Amino acid sequence: MDWTDWASYLYLILGTALMLGPVAWLALSSLKSPSGLIEFPPTLLPQEQVRVTVPTYPNPLPLYRITAGEHAGQTLAEVRKIGLQATMVDPAAPDTPIRVPVDDRTKVMQFHAAWDNYGDLLQKFDFGRYLWNSVFITTVATILTLLLNSMAAFALSKYKFAGREPVFLLMLATLMIPPTIILVPNYLIAAVLGLTDNPWGVIWPAVATPTGVFLLRQYMLTLPDDLLEAARMDNASEWRIYWRIVLPLSKPALAVLAIFSVMWRWNEFLWPMVVLGRNETFTLPLALNSFQGELTTQWNYLLAMTVVTLIPVTVIFALLQRHITQGIASAGVK
Repeated sequence: MDWTDWASYLYLILGTALMLGPVAWLALSSLKSPSGLIEFPPTLLPQEQVRVTVPTYPNPLPLYRITAGEHAGQTLAEVRKIGLQATMVDPAAPDTPIRVPVDDRTKVMQFHAAWDNYGDLLQKFDFGRYLWNSVFITTVATILTLLLNSMAAFALSKYKFAGREPVFLLMLATLMIPPTIILVPNYLIAAVLGLTDNPWGVIWPAVATPTGVFLLRQYMLTLPDDLLEAARMDNASEWRIYWRIVLPLSKPALAVLAIFSVMWRWNEFLWPMVVLGRNETFTLPLALNSFQGELTTQWNYLLAMTVVTLIPVTVIFALLQRHITQGIASAGVK
């Protein structure tokens, strides 16, 4: 192997570590207990301080290893801590209290995966309802997005009519409008139509996207017009041409748009927060936000639910990733 090959592999390894490192840290941190999350310095693996039951003490006591002083090398249990001094006992001889400076000891840690973080999501919180809301909104919105965007792309790519290019340019110009600018008008329309506190209020406003129309139109421009003309000569209707010829040939671009749509809908936060007010209509991103209070944040549950929300998007990407390169590359070919 040439040195350039080694450099390429090193670059890819570093890039993979930079992209997947935070995800691995998230997954491991989701298995930590609340006390393990605030440990300093932080640890990569989920760990918890060892506690032992000592006679005459009602609750288990935390263990420390003494690093300096007269009792260096011993493992003692902490009874209480006042200022810079800690009162400790030997678990084997608990009748003799020992005073140790807090700087002369280290915690005795052990590996401990807090799987209860995931179990409590199903028991203490209405996680199934939040998951169903997200799955329903994402699935229906993605299907409608693929259907409506592909219809518009088919018309803009294969039909010649006056004003086709200005319409296409006007549609692309809407990409420059920030979503927050039209947030209030969209909400007023949804309120008039009775779509507030309703999953359909999240679905309908974003089913037609300029990005999706542009992606599919650019791909459909590569399809030969002679194929469509041959179908018309066989008395095929325009709907049949669209449904039986254009859509099957556009599968790579549709797969790319499906991945984008799933990520958009699954991770959408601002618009659902505005249009959904009742807790039973919340999606997973809104449920994640509910773990953050004014004074405290339940980080263990927040991290566990974040890991769960990543799984569907990861599965969709793994199933459709082979179409991404082909779809994006072909969308730029005219």
